[in-house]
Amino acid sequence: MMRECGLEPKKQFGQNFLFDLNLTGRIARSVPDIATTPVVEVGPGPAGLTRAILLAGAKRVIAIEKDKSTAPILSQIIEASAGRLSVIYDDALRVDFSKLGLDEYAVCANLPYNVGTELLIGWLKKIAGGEKIKSLTLMFQREVAQRITSCPGDEHYGRLAVLTSLIADARILFDVPNTAFVPRPKVQSAVVQIIPNPKKIARITDLAKIEQVTAKLFGQRRKMIRAIMPNVNWTQFRLTGTERAENLSPEMFALLANNLL
Repeated sequence: MMRECGLEPKKQFGQNFLFDLNLTGRIARSVPDIATTPVVEVGPGPAGLTRAILLAGAKRVIAIEKDKSTAPILSQIIEASAGRLSVIYDDALRVDFSKLGLDEYAVCANLPYNVGTELLIGWLKKIAGGEKIKSLTLMFQREVAQRITSCPGDEHYGRLAVLTSLIADARILFDVPNTAFVPRPKVQSAVVQIIPNPKKIARITDLAKIEQVTAKLFGQRRKMIRAIMPNVNWTQFRLTGTERAENLSPEMFALLANNLL
């Protein structure tokens, strides 16, 4: 289909297409309640994962694609989907997901490498704000996947882990070798699943403030926190100020955000 339509992966869109039917099927089947929950996919490209989501029994799929040159392929999948697939040609970073007409939805995507982190943070803010996202099943570079699921003290621990763990439960489902993609990227990938946790969400008042604190402290992660924020009385938080960002729990970041901003 790609050859017939003259479609080639575009570097400016961070496109690395996944065609392995075993892998796309495994990703799609990992989406919880896929038969009863609408699925939003970002960056379907030539529809390798899209087809797997439909074959896994999704009742409705909304795909958001920035690259309009994929239209000849996606139109064929739309025609074969019996009304279950619709495509929005737009930049996912600009799309207002709350206006898709969905009471709740799941996200499943092989995310473009160049915008994956930004999209994730946007979804986390939507979840914290009350948007009904039931699950996120997402492909990232392996290193980014580790950053999302790491714990305090780990070398990969940073703002992604803090923001994610404060409102959801996240885990790496499985790794995906770079040989599975066209073109083959230099890095390995992994599929991460993030399930919003209502009890955690209820304790968070402002995720944007927490993001500000994580950006400030992890931006100079080798420095002690008292060197980064010298005017803070750290003893009120039962800290000495000699700690580094990687030593602070997600809950501590939330506490700092509530009291310092």
